[in-house]
Amino acid sequence: MNLASKIITGKITVFLIILYFTHCATVVAQEYRYEIGGMAGMSMYMGDANQSSLLKGWNPAGGLVFRNNLNFRWALKADLLIGKVTGSSKNTENVFLNHREGSFSRTFFELGGHIEFNFLPYSDKFPYLNTSKISPYIFTGLGVTVAPGDGRTFLGLNLPLGAGVKYKLKNRLNLGLEVAVHKLFRDSFDTPSYSSDFGLDTPYRVESGLFKNKDWYNTVLISLTWEFGLRDGRCM
Repeated sequence: MNLASKIITGKITVFLIILYFTHCATVVAQEYRYEIGGMAGMSMYMGDANQSSLLKGWNPAGGLVFRNNLNFRWALKADLLIGKVTGSSKNTENVFLNHREGSFSRTFFELGGHIEFNFLPYSDKFPYLNTSKISPYIFTGLGVTVAPGDGRTFLGLNLPLGAGVKYKLKNRLNLGLEVAVHKLFRDSFDTPSYSSDFGLDTPYRVESGLFKNKDWYNTVLISLTWEFGLRDGRCM
């Protein structure tokens, strides 16, 4: 092998080595793939008895969260949430027929699946890839909400839209804060009973439509999660 061939072979070898470790850094992303932990915070109702205040009438909420970190930017999340919502038409700008007033209180359960996007490459490792220990993120997905009532149980889908920030307290330990609105596709969330002749599901005696009179609930949650599960096929 002449000198030129050796030089070319050497350059190719160096290039392949660089390509290999660059690929490894991209594929490995985070050393641990999964997170599991708990959430605690508050939940609020929005509907006919509260049409504008996102944080009005807050009640306790909490649950469990599991996250599959696909890479620095993307993650899949599942949560199991329990919360309480209350609402009252008293002292609001809404005036119903014959000046009737309504109020309610109920506990709900949610099983949700979300996809998250981190605005910064989130990790406390691989600084040469410009990773960050803190990152804002957004998420959406789909959930199922169940709320037992006094003879009228609510069961329906919800569409969550939210944003938050996550921070690595130390290796494998993550702290998060997120705010979300949960759009419901039924209007009986604020009417847990058939016993009253005045229900917040049809306060104006007008049946709800696709985008009319639907209820929401909002959540503000702090989470603490622990990472586990070394990535398979990692290069280091």
